[in-house]
Order: sequence, then structure tokens, then C-alpha cells
Amino acid sequence: MAEILEVTQLLANTAEPLRKFRWILALNCIDAYTARTSKRPGDGSFEETVIDFVNEKRYLSGKWTPNDFSIQLWDPIAPSAAQKVQDWVRLNYENLTGRMGYADFYKKDFDLKLLDPPGGVAQQWSIKGAWIKTIDYGTLDYSSSDVVTIDLTIRYDKAELLF
Repeated sequence: MAEILEVTQLLANTAEPLRKFRWILALNCIDAYTARTSKRPGDGSFEETVIDFVNEKRYLSGKWTPNDFSIQLWDPIAPSAAQKVQDWVRLNYENLTGRMGYADFYKKDFDLKLLDPPGGVAQQWSIKGAWIKTIDYGTLDYSSSDVVTIDLTIRYDKAELLF
């Protein structure tokens, strides 16, 4: 005879899920409280290496390429998130002179921390060699009461899930 499970046996009473609204962006050049949304890093793809031999093909994993990820900031009047983003961009490219910066200056390391209910770090991503690939300062609209936002596309070298 088949075993019938009780409802309490099917529920994970001890599991607390991570919540989308409990996280902190720990990036020293951007104020953490201005972060509105963020995608988690770490997704990407492997290049494919094909080995042809007689009538067959064999496939091997090649180099890992991480995907870009996005961060959206809201832009307070003071201190201005737009100004802090521009300061970071100017480390890469100065539009007044046309000079480019050294990677050592514009590439940043930072952490994305997901929090548990009391505020402890439950999951931490360490992002290495990050830089701003694209910026969208958003659209202004007289008919909207929304806050002004800044959308960033971040390119990075590595992302490690620490725990």
C-alpha cells in the first residue's frame, strides 16, 4: 500500500527563503541606499570547442564568458547619484580631454549582499574587475510622479558566490 504523507511532512517549515527586497550593494563609489534594483551576477556561458575526428564531432567546454548585469539607482538631489556615476565614468574616459584612464583606476571590486530577516548577510557575491559599460539616465515625464532613476550595465571579470 502506498504511503500517504501528512501536509506538515511536505512543507519546509525550517526553510526561510531569500527575499528580493533584502539586499545591499557594497560599492565604495556609490551610496548603498541609492540602489533600487540589481540583477545578481554569475550567469554566463561557455565557449564551445569542437574536435572533428573522421565522421564525428566531439565537444569540449571552452572559456567562460560572464554576462553583463544591470543595476538601477534612484537619483537623490544631494548627494547626487548621477554625479557619483559620472565620477566613476571619468576614471575610464574624460569627455573634456578625450583621455582614457588605466584599468586599475576604473575597474572596481564590490559585493552584493543578500540579507536574512534580522539583517545578517545570508548570501554574498564578490564581483571583481567591474566597470560601467552603459549608462541610461532615464526619461523625464511631466505626467509621472516616479523618482528619477539611472540604469547601469556592469561588465565584470569574475563573480564569486562566497556563501
